[in-house]
Amino acid sequence: MPASRDLIDLTACAAVEALKREEVSPLELLDAVEARIAEVEPRVNALPTLCFERARDRARTLMDKPVAERGILAGLPLPIKDLTEVEGVRTCFGSPIFASNIPTRSNIIVHTIEGQGGLVFGKSAVPEFGAGGHTFNEVFGMTHNPWDHGRSAAGSSGGAAVSLATGMAWIAHGNDLGGSLRTPASFCGVVGFRPSPGRIARDPGTTVDSLLGAEGPMARTIADAALFLDALCGEDARDPISLPRLSESFLSAAQNPRKPRKVAFSADLGITPVDPEVAAICRAAAEKLSGEGVIVEEAHPDLSEAHEAFQVLRAHFFAASHGPKLRDYPHLLKPEMIWNVEKGLKLTMPELLKAEAQRAELIARTIAFFDEYDLLLTPTAIVPPFPNALRYVEECNGQRFETYMDWLAMAYAITLTTAPTLSMPCGFTASGLPVGMQVVARPRGELRQLAYAAFMEPIFGAALKRPIDPR
Repeated sequence: MPASRDLIDLTACAAVEALKREEVSPLELLDAVEARIAEVEPRVNALPTLCFERARDRARTLMDKPVAERGILAGLPLPIKDLTEVEGVRTCFGSPIFASNIPTRSNIIVHTIEGQGGLVFGKSAVPEFGAGGHTFNEVFGMTHNPWDHGRSAAGSSGGAAVSLATGMAWIAHGNDLGGSLRTPASFCGVVGFRPSPGRIARDPGTTVDSLLGAEGPMARTIADAALFLDALCGEDARDPISLPRLSESFLSAAQNPRKPRKVAFSADLGITPVDPEVAAICRAAAEKLSGEGVIVEEAHPDLSEAHEAFQVLRAHFFAASHGPKLRDYPHLLKPEMIWNVEKGLKLTMPELLKAEAQRAELIARTIAFFDEYDLLLTPTAIVPPFPNALRYVEECNGQRFETYMDWLAMAYAITLTTAPTLSMPCGFTASGLPVGMQVVARPRGELRQLAYAAFMEPIFGAALKRPIDPR
């Protein structure tokens, strides 16, 4: 059996291959990751709830099956984000309201993961109900960026991103409405993939046909994210927008890199200030593609209505999802949550109709844009990891923001278009903090997108080859 650290250093793809060849067992991987968590977790606070006995019970059941019947993940351990219910495991949503909540059923996506041989060993940290883009809450406290303890891990999938960067997971579950898995991926130097809405079935909640939120894989490499996406995707009648599984695997696409013909790069999408160092790092990464024969042009679709449309549609989503909590527990909600729910409850029908019309135009313009370009590249986040003492980014490059989510415009503008988008590492600041590139493709174009991203990964040269120790 390899040493524990050798197992931790494996890619997810290599770990799964070892599982399928029975060179290592699911129980041995659980032992290795539990030892790594004991070593690292006190310094980062990324995995506040663990359930290793549950995971080991499921591992033993899985090991009773022939290897060929153990699913795509074949016994690979992973954490589930604490916004997502796991039967019998404390799930708090980052809120004091649910501090003692033990769900009696699992979310659809957890059933999917476990049906493909994934072993859930814990819950990853989130901000309260996923709001704010910075992972801290009143139940578990602050999650720390592993590259700099005094910096933010972003959010809401902050705990998931930290667990990957530090080797406390080979893959991690995330979800994303306004950048919730992309921004943490950028801040922590890993990969976060928000696929097209419906690609992954999940409990739809009260807004059953919403296109804003999406589940997605997080990993250290493009291939590992593709492997996890293969395990996650598929149709479920309980999710009315879920899509059928494709005949070609996403991992196959990632393992066959493909050079894009023509890509667009935009430092700001025409809608937001960007830290000059971040813009320069991303532009330099994009320009590396020119040396490989890729046409790179400065361009972006017209996303000028994105701020107004997203503010309205997100407020409507928050009112529908959390309105009763404001009514029953106003003293237990953080100020940003109260503001967002109240904004949603005050919306008028003309405001909603205008926002829907704006979104329709954004989608149409974006699809037309991809008739000319294979990809759109942008910074994932407008700033590098910011100090933990801030609740959110209040200003950038001399421009002060009006709301707590304005700094996430690079991500939420793309959310509105329904285009699949991933964040991959593309460089580091002068102080050694990671910077992510957002890679956007045509709606439902994940296969080519992953092949293109796999081509760019060695060119950017910033992927984590092995997990880091927290600094």
